[in-house]
Amino acid sequence: MALNIQPTPATLGATLTGVNLAALTPGEWAAILAAFHEYAVLFFPAQHLSAAAQLAFAKRFGDIEILVEGLPNVPIANTTKDGELLAADSHFMQLLRGNEGWHTDSSYVPLAAKASVLSAHVLPRNGGATQWADARAAYAALDPATRRRIANLNAHHSYFYSQKKMGHEVAVGAGYGFSAAEPPLRPLVKVHPVTGRPALFIGRHAASIPGMDSEEAATLLAELLAFTCQPPRIYTHQWQVGDIAVWDNRCVLHRACPYDYAEPRVLVHTRIKGDVATETALNAPAAV
Repeated sequence: MALNIQPTPATLGATLTGVNLAALTPGEWAAILAAFHEYAVLFFPAQHLSAAAQLAFAKRFGDIEILVEGLPNVPIANTTKDGELLAADSHFMQLLRGNEGWHTDSSYVPLAAKASVLSAHVLPRNGGATQWADARAAYAALDPATRRRIANLNAHHSYFYSQKKMGHEVAVGAGYGFSAAEPPLRPLVKVHPVTGRPALFIGRHAASIPGMDSEEAATLLAELLAFTCQPPRIYTHQWQVGDIAVWDNRCVLHRACPYDYAEPRVLVHTRIKGDVATETALNAPAAV
């Protein structure tokens, strides 16, 4: 069966069938990579990849970012290793709830992520979908005055800020990305290093804009986020066990949708490091 690429009705995303991600031919990989740059989010139904196969597929996009020491594949789950549900007020459950806000992965550390791979293993009966928003199409739809206003603006990105905003106080060293270092500074408009397309680089971690007072910055960032995350620029994926999704953190936002936390939901995440030349924060050392 030949590889088939079916774009979604939104401005981003495509579903790819007729391919086995665990045994790709060179031609299939070339087509997948081209689709990745064109559609920014790819969905592969019924792959049922092993942990090793998921990691091997992710490595095709670049070096792996280790989120938890010794774990290149990280469970995004409301359960323990033994399958017990996490307490609603536990630290990790608060992080999961934070993921329900629009964001791009690792924008809050010196080297932002290039891509992410996510697989579905255990799903609740209702809810628990994931949404993606097209920051490329959002920039293209901005009026000229707004483009001029934001052309040279940058924003600090902070996980402390985004979690505190939802009522979750986090201590330094309490989890991945929680550092006392100065929050990474990133441009509001990011030019994709491969396609050359500009995109809004925003989301819930964007905390402040140098040279702008906090109220004005918060209003601008909220307006840009609301503008970005609306049809036809958003796509919602209803997971089925065995699905694989991969997305480009350099030009899309994503978020988890709510579900009944009394039911287990287990997805597995693999994150690909950004290229140092293009994903290093403006205020970070030259070598990350």
